[in-house]
Amino acid sequence: MTAHLPPPASDHYTQLPDAQVATTRALLTARENITDTIAARAMMCIHGGAGLGKTLAVNFCLRTLDPAEDVCRITFRARPTARAVRHELFTALGLPGEPPRHPSEFDRLLLDALAAEPRTLVVDEAQWLNRETFEYFRFAWDNPYTQIAVIFVGGEGAHTVLRKEPMLSSRIFIWQHFTRLTPEEVQQVIPLYHPLWSDADPDDIAFADNRAAHGNFRNWARLTAHTRTALERTGRTQVDQDLLRWAFSRLGSTVQLSA
Repeated sequence: MTAHLPPPASDHYTQLPDAQVATTRALLTARENITDTIAARAMMCIHGGAGLGKTLAVNFCLRTLDPAEDVCRITFRARPTARAVRHELFTALGLPGEPPRHPSEFDRLLLDALAAEPRTLVVDEAQWLNRETFEYFRFAWDNPYTQIAVIFVGGEGAHTVLRKEPMLSSRIFIWQHFTRLTPEEVQQVIPLYHPLWSDADPDDIAFADNRAAHGNFRNWARLTAHTRTALERTGRTQVDQDLLRWAFSRLGSTVQLSA
Protein backbone atom coordinates (compact mmCIF):
# COMPACT_ATOMS: atom_id res chain seq x y z
CA MET A 1 0.00 0.00 0.00
CA THR A 2 1.10 3.63 -0.40
CA ALA A 3 -0.90 5.15 2.44
CA HIS A 4 2.22 6.70 3.94
CA LEU A 5 2.59 9.00 0.93
CA PRO A 6 0.92 12.42 1.11
CA PRO A 7 -2.16 13.15 -1.05
CA PRO A 8 -1.31 14.07 -4.66
CA ALA A 9 -2.66 17.62 -4.32
CA SER A 10 -0.01 18.41 -1.73
CA ASP A 11 2.81 17.65 -4.17
CA HIS A 12 2.45 21.07 -5.77
CA TYR A 13 3.68 24.14 -3.95
CA THR A 14 0.72 25.86 -2.21
CA GLN A 15 -1.48 23.07 -3.65
CA LEU A 16 -1.80 25.15 -6.82
CA PRO A 17 -5.20 24.45 -8.45
CA ASP A 18 -5.07 22.74 -11.87
CA ALA A 19 -1.32 22.09 -11.67
CA GLN A 20 -0.27 18.87 -13.40
CA VAL A 21 2.74 16.63 -12.99
CA ALA A 22 4.93 17.29 -16.00
CA THR A 23 6.90 14.30 -17.22
CA THR A 24 10.33 15.87 -17.41
CA ARG A 25 13.43 13.90 -18.26
CA ALA A 26 14.37 14.00 -14.59
CA LEU A 27 11.03 12.51 -13.54
CA LEU A 28 11.22 9.73 -16.13
CA THR A 29 14.75 8.95 -15.01
CA ALA A 30 13.64 8.93 -11.38
CA ARG A 31 10.85 6.46 -12.16
CA GLU A 32 13.36 4.12 -13.77
CA ASN A 33 15.88 4.54 -10.97
CA ILE A 34 13.33 4.05 -8.19
CA THR A 35 11.90 0.95 -9.88
CA ASP A 36 15.37 -0.57 -10.19
CA THR A 37 16.34 0.37 -6.63
CA ILE A 38 13.23 -1.26 -5.18
CA ALA A 39 13.67 -4.37 -7.31
CA ALA A 40 17.22 -4.70 -5.96
CA ARG A 41 16.17 -3.80 -2.37
CA ALA A 42 18.98 -1.26 -2.53
CA MET A 43 19.65 2.34 -1.47
CA MET A 44 19.64 5.39 -3.73
CA CYS A 45 20.17 9.12 -3.32
CA ILE A 46 18.24 11.81 -5.19
CA HIS A 47 19.83 15.18 -4.56
CA GLY A 48 19.80 18.72 -5.90
CA GLY A 49 18.90 22.30 -5.11
CA ALA A 50 15.67 23.41 -3.44
CA GLY A 51 12.51 23.60 -5.53
CA LEU A 52 13.63 21.39 -8.41
CA GLY A 53 10.87 18.79 -7.99
CA LYS A 54 12.74 15.99 -6.22
CA THR A 55 10.08 15.17 -3.61
CA LEU A 56 7.25 15.51 -6.13
CA ALA A 57 8.99 13.13 -8.52
CA VAL A 58 9.57 10.52 -5.81
CA ASN A 59 5.98 10.69 -4.52
CA PHE A 60 4.55 10.51 -8.04
CA CYS A 61 6.73 7.59 -9.05
CA LEU A 62 5.98 5.59 -5.91
CA ARG A 63 2.23 6.07 -6.40
CA THR A 64 2.43 4.61 -9.90
CA LEU A 65 4.35 1.46 -9.00
CA ASP A 66 2.62 -1.74 -10.02
CA PRO A 67 2.25 -3.67 -7.81
CA ALA A 68 2.03 -0.98 -5.17
CA GLU A 69 4.85 -0.82 -2.65
CA ASP A 70 4.48 -0.40 1.10
CA VAL A 71 6.10 3.00 1.63
CA CYS A 72 7.20 4.56 4.90
CA ARG A 73 8.03 8.24 4.48
CA ILE A 74 10.18 10.04 7.03
CA THR A 75 10.97 13.75 6.97
CA PHE A 76 13.44 15.57 9.18
CA ARG A 77 13.25 19.33 9.77
CA ALA A 78 16.32 19.63 11.97
CA ARG A 79 19.50 17.66 12.58
CA PRO A 80 18.35 14.39 14.17
CA THR A 81 20.19 11.98 16.44
CA ALA A 82 20.14 8.20 16.08
CA ARG A 83 17.57 8.22 18.89
CA ALA A 84 15.35 10.53 16.85
CA VAL A 85 15.70 8.23 13.82
CA ARG A 86 14.58 5.26 15.94
CA HIS A 87 11.50 7.15 17.11
CA GLU A 88 10.64 8.34 13.58
CA LEU A 89 10.87 4.77 12.30
CA PHE A 90 8.73 3.53 15.18
CA THR A 91 6.03 6.04 14.22
CA ALA A 92 6.32 5.53 10.45
CA LEU A 93 6.01 1.76 10.82
CA GLY A 94 2.90 2.17 12.97
CA LEU A 95 4.25 -0.05 15.74
CA PRO A 96 1.97 -0.50 18.78
CA GLY A 97 2.68 0.41 22.37
CA GLU A 98 5.41 2.61 23.75
CA PRO A 99 8.90 2.84 22.23
CA PRO A 100 11.48 0.76 24.17
CA ARG A 101 13.81 2.71 26.44
CA HIS A 102 17.02 0.80 25.76
CA PRO A 103 18.69 1.20 22.33
CA SER A 104 19.46 -2.50 21.89
CA GLU A 105 15.85 -3.48 22.59
CA PHE A 106 14.63 -0.66 20.34
CA ASP A 107 16.91 -1.80 17.50
CA ARG A 108 15.68 -5.39 17.74
CA LEU A 109 12.06 -4.27 17.58
CA LEU A 110 12.72 -2.13 14.49
CA LEU A 111 14.77 -4.81 12.73
CA ASP A 112 12.04 -7.39 13.32
CA ALA A 113 9.44 -5.01 11.89
CA LEU A 114 11.59 -4.23 8.85
CA ALA A 115 12.12 -7.96 8.28
CA ALA A 116 8.41 -8.78 8.38
CA GLU A 117 7.64 -7.63 4.81
CA PRO A 118 9.20 -5.71 1.92
CA ARG A 119 9.13 -1.95 2.41
CA THR A 120 10.57 1.19 0.93
CA LEU A 121 11.80 3.89 3.30
CA VAL A 122 11.73 7.39 1.82
CA VAL A 123 13.93 9.73 3.83
CA ASP A 124 13.06 13.27 2.76
CA GLU A 125 15.07 16.39 3.64
CA ALA A 126 18.06 14.07 3.96
CA GLN A 127 20.45 17.03 3.95
CA TRP A 128 19.72 17.25 7.69
CA LEU A 129 21.27 13.84 8.32
CA ASN A 130 24.82 13.49 9.58
CA ARG A 131 27.20 10.57 9.54
CA GLU A 132 25.66 8.99 12.67
CA THR A 133 22.12 9.06 11.33
CA PHE A 134 23.04 7.93 7.83
CA GLU A 135 24.88 5.07 9.53
CA TYR A 136 21.71 4.04 11.32
CA PHE A 137 19.90 3.52 8.04
CA ARG A 138 22.93 1.61 6.75
CA PHE A 139 22.79 -0.55 9.91
CA ALA A 140 19.13 -1.38 9.23
CA TRP A 141 19.70 -2.01 5.52
CA ASP A 142 22.79 -4.18 6.10
CA ASN A 143 20.88 -6.57 8.35
CA PRO A 144 20.47 -9.80 6.31
CA TYR A 145 16.85 -10.25 7.35
CA THR A 146 15.41 -6.82 6.60
CA GLN A 147 13.61 -6.35 3.27
CA ILE A 148 14.01 -2.65 2.70
CA ALA A 149 14.88 -0.27 -0.06
CA VAL A 150 15.95 3.22 1.05
CA ILE A 151 15.51 6.39 -1.00
CA PHE A 152 17.33 9.42 0.37
CA VAL A 153 15.94 12.68 -1.01
CA GLY A 154 17.74 15.88 -0.15
CA GLY A 155 19.78 18.91 -1.01
CA GLU A 156 23.43 18.95 -1.93
CA GLY A 157 24.29 18.53 1.75
CA ALA A 158 23.03 14.94 1.66
CA HIS A 159 25.27 14.14 -1.29
CA THR A 160 28.25 15.80 0.42
CA VAL A 161 27.92 13.79 3.64
CA LEU A 162 27.42 10.50 1.84
CA ARG A 163 30.36 11.05 -0.51
CA LYS A 164 32.67 11.77 2.41
CA GLU A 165 31.99 8.36 3.95
CA PRO A 166 33.17 5.41 1.81
CA MET A 167 31.27 2.93 3.98
CA LEU A 168 28.08 4.78 3.13
CA SER A 169 28.65 5.93 -0.44
CA SER A 170 29.78 2.48 -1.56
CA ARG A 171 26.32 1.19 -0.64
CA ILE A 172 24.39 3.72 -2.74
CA PHE A 173 23.07 1.79 -5.72
CA ILE A 174 22.01 4.81 -7.79
CA TRP A 175 22.79 8.52 -7.56
CA GLN A 176 20.53 11.01 -9.33
CA HIS A 177 21.22 14.72 -9.45
CA PHE A 178 18.26 17.04 -10.12
CA THR A 179 19.13 20.25 -11.96
CA ARG A 180 17.23 23.28 -13.25
CA LEU A 181 15.10 22.98 -16.36
CA THR A 182 16.94 24.14 -19.45
CA PRO A 183 15.29 26.90 -21.55
CA GLU A 184 14.29 24.22 -24.07
CA GLU A 185 12.70 22.09 -21.35
CA VAL A 186 10.85 25.13 -20.00
CA GLN A 187 9.19 25.65 -23.39
CA GLN A 188 8.22 21.98 -23.57
CA VAL A 189 7.14 21.43 -19.97
CA ILE A 190 5.56 24.63 -18.64
CA PRO A 191 2.60 24.70 -21.09
CA LEU A 192 1.77 21.19 -19.83
CA TYR A 193 2.33 22.08 -16.18
CA HIS A 194 -0.60 24.49 -15.88
CA PRO A 195 -3.41 25.56 -18.27
CA LEU A 196 -2.52 29.19 -17.62
CA TRP A 197 0.57 28.66 -19.81
CA SER A 198 -0.98 26.32 -22.40
CA ASP A 199 -1.62 29.07 -24.95
CA ALA A 200 0.91 31.63 -23.69
CA ASP A 201 3.33 33.16 -26.15
CA PRO A 202 6.67 31.30 -25.97
CA ASP A 203 8.40 34.68 -25.70
CA ASP A 204 6.38 35.44 -22.57
CA ILE A 205 7.28 32.05 -21.09
CA ALA A 206 10.95 32.74 -21.81
CA PHE A 207 10.58 36.23 -20.29
CA ALA A 208 9.06 34.72 -17.12
CA ASP A 209 11.78 32.11 -16.84
CA ASN A 210 14.65 34.52 -17.47
CA ARG A 211 13.37 37.13 -15.02
CA ALA A 212 11.85 35.05 -12.21
CA ALA A 213 11.53 31.27 -12.50
CA HIS A 214 15.07 30.37 -13.56
CA GLY A 215 14.19 26.76 -14.43
CA ASN A 216 13.01 26.08 -10.88
CA PHE A 217 9.63 24.36 -10.43
CA ARG A 218 8.89 25.99 -7.08
CA ASN A 219 9.53 29.40 -8.61
CA TRP A 220 7.23 28.48 -11.50
CA ALA A 221 4.53 27.44 -9.00
CA ARG A 222 4.75 30.75 -7.13
CA LEU A 223 4.79 32.74 -10.35
CA THR A 224 1.81 30.79 -11.69
CA ALA A 225 -0.20 31.39 -8.53
CA HIS A 226 0.42 35.15 -8.64
CA THR A 227 -0.22 35.37 -12.39
CA ARG A 228 -3.47 33.46 -11.89
CA THR A 229 -4.49 36.02 -9.28
CA ALA A 230 -3.65 38.85 -11.70
CA LEU A 231 -5.82 37.31 -14.41
CA GLU A 232 -8.75 36.95 -12.02
CA ARG A 233 -8.47 40.52 -10.73
CA THR A 234 -8.08 42.16 -14.13
CA GLY A 235 -10.55 39.99 -16.01
CA ARG A 236 -7.96 39.25 -18.67
CA THR A 237 -7.80 35.84 -20.27
CA GLN A 238 -4.25 35.84 -21.60
CA VAL A 239 -0.87 36.13 -19.94
CA ASP A 240 1.17 39.14 -21.03
CA GLN A 241 4.30 40.87 -19.81
CA ASP A 242 2.39 43.55 -17.90
CA LEU A 243 0.72 40.84 -15.81
CA LEU A 244 4.02 39.07 -15.36
CA ARG A 245 5.70 42.23 -14.10
CA TRP A 246 2.98 42.59 -11.47
CA ALA A 247 3.58 38.97 -10.43
CA PHE A 248 7.33 39.60 -10.34
CA SER A 249 6.75 42.41 -7.85
CA ARG A 250 5.62 39.79 -5.31
CA LEU A 251 8.59 37.48 -5.72
CA GLY A 252 11.37 39.51 -4.13
CA SER A 253 14.94 38.45 -4.63
CA THR A 254 14.24 35.68 -7.17
CA VAL A 255 13.54 38.29 -9.85
CA GLN A 256 16.31 39.31 -12.21
CA LEU A 257 15.79 43.02 -12.75
CA SER A 258 18.13 43.43 -15.68
CA ALA A 259 16.92 42.56 -19.17
